[in-house]
Amino acid sequence: MLRFFQWLTRHDRLMRWINPLFGRFNPFLATHRSDPHATWRALREAEPVYWHPLFRMLVLTRYDDVLRVLHDPNFTTDRSEVPIMRAATRMAGDDPRFGAMIARSLLTIDGVDHKRLRGLVSKAFTPRRVELLRPRLQQSVDELLDGCGERGEMELVRDLAHPLPVIAIAELLGVPTDDRHRFAAWSADLVQLLDPFQATGGMVTVRRATHELFDYFEGILESRRREPRDDLLSAMIAAEEGGERLDQLDLLTLSALILVAGHETTSNLIGNAVLALLRNPDERKRLADDPDLIGTAVDEFLRFDGPIQLTDRAAREDCEIHGRTVRKNQLVAVVLAAANRDPLRFTDPDRLDLGRADNPHLAFGHGNHFCLGSQLARLETELAVGSLMRRFPDWTGDPEPAEWRRSMIIRGPVSVPLRLA
Repeated sequence: MLRFFQWLTRHDRLMRWINPLFGRFNPFLATHRSDPHATWRALREAEPVYWHPLFRMLVLTRYDDVLRVLHDPNFTTDRSEVPIMRAATRMAGDDPRFGAMIARSLLTIDGVDHKRLRGLVSKAFTPRRVELLRPRLQQSVDELLDGCGERGEMELVRDLAHPLPVIAIAELLGVPTDDRHRFAAWSADLVQLLDPFQATGGMVTVRRATHELFDYFEGILESRRREPRDDLLSAMIAAEEGGERLDQLDLLTLSALILVAGHETTSNLIGNAVLALLRNPDERKRLADDPDLIGTAVDEFLRFDGPIQLTDRAAREDCEIHGRTVRKNQLVAVVLAAANRDPLRFTDPDRLDLGRADNPHLAFGHGNHFCLGSQLARLETELAVGSLMRRFPDWTGDPEPAEWRRSMIIRGPVSVPLRLA
């Protein structure tokens, strides 16, 4: 059945034909992928608390409503009792590794278990550790751009936005950067768990990638137990919270999650940021004239066209949102991208303003599940975009990419060809 849906979503003509079934929101259309903000704007203006007839869940597009759900303890990331998650768990069968990727990551647990795991990882994922990566990451950016400069052209995603986050995560974890091509392949397979309907090949590739990645990390973890180093894996092994340490399956799941989340989000953020500059030449010139704007610019890139479009929560108990009933174990989708352009919260929200001072965007989420890797993502984007602007100030490219990622969750271009002066 999953393979059938995957096949169906890849045929835009068929999706247009059955479009009435999706009501106001069909995430599988090419028009939505090319400009999801038009969808979110129309939905927010017409029905900001929208009951989706096919997905059977509320879709929230206003800033205050999204923020409320992200904070409300009645809404949880523990989706284990949601029917679709029960089906996914059954699909894992007696495969504990694959089951852990579905049900035991920081994205899918909550409460005491989440607090314990996050507390342990936070002790290792410190701002100091991230900042210490700056010189090495700047060197990596320069090396990647050197080859592009010799050619006079680059494909942004392949040559910079894709490899840089893998190098960063490899450095942070303490694994060989020479293995980054393997990491990129595993990441591309595992990220399909976020949006299985637009993946390919059922769950076969995801299951295979899970086992290959876990096998890889098992060897590295065993080595770190014998000879600890100054890296994140050694720190996670040593980290302790309330007398508890991470067990082997938790360590493997967390390592895989850090690799995938750290790669996919930042890679797409860099791509979206460069496209935003191509589409807004005045703001690009503003950044070129004042490179110190890069800090607020990165936050504006996150607000304006962040890499994560939406997430969801499950209701613990029956409740209401603006008169709409939400039943226990029912999903509620919170559209971060729509909230970040809500005119009730942001002045002139559809305008890119690299100096925007009042910018409490929700691109990294909020509350207990705020993105642990937010500082690393900011650093990588700052170095990538800042270095591109400094070294090749006259780069040009098409502001409309030929293809966008097939995902209702992740937003980013498949490729961005640039010509370098």
